[in-house]
Amino acid sequence: MYRRVNSGRFIGLTTFLIVVVMAVFTWVMWGMAKQVFVLSDVMLEMNDSIKSMNQAVVGMSEGVVSMNTTMTSMAADIHAMGGNIASLDTSVAGMSGDIAVMAVAMPEMNATMLGMSQSVGKMSYDLGLAAYAFSQPMSYMWGNVMPF
Repeated sequence: MYRRVNSGRFIGLTTFLIVVVMAVFTWVMWGMAKQVFVLSDVMLEMNDSIKSMNQAVVGMSEGVVSMNTTMTSMAADIHAMGGNIASLDTSVAGMSGDIAVMAVAMPEMNATMLGMSQSVGKMSYDLGLAAYAFSQPMSYMWGNVMPF
């Protein structure tokens, strides 16, 4: 046994296997180091992304504060508008009553306008006769055009 362990072939094979195991171990460690390097790059990029997200959130918070102020102002305006709508409702109700009165008075107004139109027609006919009498006085004397 002692001869076999100290033989050149056994020592060479053992040394070769140790070198192979060390090479595999080195290759695995190199791969792990490469992955750690990639992971550290990803973490640095993530840090930059988180910084930009933080800046965006700060900007959004300012926008939310402005939006809150605007919404408060809008709420006050809507409340005031509610009072104005109530006033408008009262005005429309009053107008509705006035329109009902106008609707009742409309036939009478139409009849009055018809009478006025007839009177204006008669007046214009009489003015035509008077103009004829003044423009031709001989006709007035013999034709008795204006029987007032």
